[in-house]
Amino acid sequence: MSSQTVYTVSGMTCGHCAASVTEEITALGGVSDVRVDLTSGAVTVTSTAALDRSAVAAAVTEAGYELAS
Repeated sequence: MSSQTVYTVSGMTCGHCAASVTEEITALGGVSDVRVDLTSGAVTVTSTAALDRSAVAAAVTEAGYELAS
C-alpha cells in the first residue's frame, strides 16, 4: 500500500530547483516517486508509508528551499 502526500515548497523557480528537491526527497526511505509542479510549488510524494513531515522539511531545506506551512 502506498501513501501520497502533497507538500508546498517555496522558492523553486526552474528545472534545477525541481531536480534538487526531487533528489533530496527521493533519498528518504520508502519514497517511490516525486513530482514537482513549479507553477504552484506543489510537490507530490508517493511513498510506501506516511513520511514524517520533519524529515521531508529537512530534505527540502538540504536542497536549499523551504517547506511552506
